[in-house]
Amino acid sequence: MNIRLFDNQDGEQIARLFHETVREINIRDYSFSQVEAWAPDNIHFRNWEKVGSERLTFVADDQGVIAGFGELEVSGHINCFYCHKNYQRMGIGRKIYCAIEAKADELGINRLYAEASITAKPFFLHMGFSIIREQLVECRGETFVNYAMEKFLKNFGASARERIISCTHSSVRSSGILKIVPL
Repeated sequence: MNIRLFDNQDGEQIARLFHETVREINIRDYSFSQVEAWAPDNIHFRNWEKVGSERLTFVADDQGVIAGFGELEVSGHINCFYCHKNYQRMGIGRKIYCAIEAKADELGINRLYAEASITAKPFFLHMGFSIIREQLVECRGETFVNYAMEKFLKNFGASARERIISCTHSSVRSSGILKIVPL
């Protein structure tokens, strides 16, 4: 598994990954009409190539198959963060998150924050985030529960290598080797 930055050719796979994951995984926590609004039939409702290029978008690449992705904004906001429906509970999210945290540290960002779905909330809690508040948000006419969450980086100023080691060791178990490609 290779964690690397987004390339424009990843756009189509990421669009499909997002759509299929929301429709098949998040349906466990949200209604059909909610997931339809969240991930509309037109998977190109968002310009995935443009957004992926404008943010620090990390992808987990499994020999050409995008297994997950996460977007970091320079404000510390983690926007989209999804793992492919066939790569759930395999440590992919943790590897992407560790790369995001290392990059945040490199950029001098000491606070990460996200709006996590009901489905993603346990993952972010496991990564050390705290819940600021439960909130209701609207998307394409549907109302959703999600959670404003944040994490202050304790190892602020640590080297990228130290951050990755710390992040990896703070997780329960490691499945596979974390390989970080130089940025």
